[in-house]
Amino acid sequence: MAWIWLIVAGALEIGWAVGLKYTQGFSKLWPSVTTVVLMLASFWCLAQAVKVLPLGTSYAIWTGIGAVGTAIAGIMLFKEPATAARLACIVLIVGGILGLKVTNG
Repeated sequence: MAWIWLIVAGALEIGWAVGLKYTQGFSKLWPSVTTVVLMLASFWCLAQAVKVLPLGTSYAIWTGIGAVGTAIAGIMLFKEPATAARLACIVLIVGGILGLKVTNG
């Protein structure tokens, strides 16, 4: 169950990171409220995961899911560049996430 909490926490991190773009510096009320709620939910889910999983592994995977998901969202939603180097770096992050999962059960 801890891994599910961690994956949900990472997905929520993607949501709040993307939400930051829509808040326009927290100047728009409802996007700002939504973003803050997603942040709190993400932290809460991460807290559930670290009850069982190692903190370092959990945090690295949480941020990795967020980084990869947010980079992909940026490419898809905001037309950010999808260069070969950028995609290769995303693949490296995914490799690190998988490596941490495999070595920590």
